[in-house]
Amino acid sequence: METITGTLFFLAKCLYVLAHVTGSNSFPQPLNQEEEEYHLKRYAAGHEESRNILIEHNLRLVAHIVKKYTNTGKEIDDLISIGTIGLIKAISTYDMEKKTRLATYAARCIENEILMTIRASKKTRGEVSLQDPIGVDKEGNEITLIDILGSDPNTVTDQVELKLQTKKMYKIMQLVLKKREQIVLEMRYGLTNGKIKTQREIAQLLGISRSYVSRIEKRAILKLAKAMDPESELNPGGEKFGGQD
Repeated sequence: METITGTLFFLAKCLYVLAHVTGSNSFPQPLNQEEEEYHLKRYAAGHEESRNILIEHNLRLVAHIVKKYTNTGKEIDDLISIGTIGLIKAISTYDMEKKTRLATYAARCIENEILMTIRASKKTRGEVSLQDPIGVDKEGNEITLIDILGSDPNTVTDQVELKLQTKKMYKIMQLVLKKREQIVLEMRYGLTNGKIKTQREIAQLLGISRSYVSRIEKRAILKLAKAMDPESELNPGGEKFGGQD
């Protein structure tokens, strides 16, 4: 659960960027080959900040792919969220040794994530099992969410760091968000029970419109993004979230 929460926390930062650039086409520019290889190697060596850079500079790819699925009945905000999750999985599982271009592999993961969610929604499933297939690897083998998250006992240090980041996240959420904003984010990203809900589902539960849920979500993410700024008074010590050098 801590791993899922840590990933979704970074997803909130990605969505903050997307919310402010989709209308202006000012996405972070893709990295050139040299920069991409540099950050891939640094991430492989354990530098989480390089992973974040790789994700941020591939958000343009998410927006491009999402456009293909706007007529599927899914809300654009949902598609962007789903596509970004696919991008995060792609960066986390990419293998430089396979010589496949990162953009090619990421595009496949993003599309797989979107298609899987569309299929699941048609079956009106309430939750996703860790054993459910989420796509295939470069050899064509089926992979599941548990494969992505991993259960290697050697990752204890990473798990401790994730727990610390999760505690920081909830502390900041309590400081800067109103109760309803907290509730919306907890349900939207499954922060308390791992069950992710759509904006429409949240709207029905809270008795408000879907567009109002969308506004609450974006406002809450903006508040969190500002609070996570190392210069923020709510972030004493200027700590960076999502990994450090």
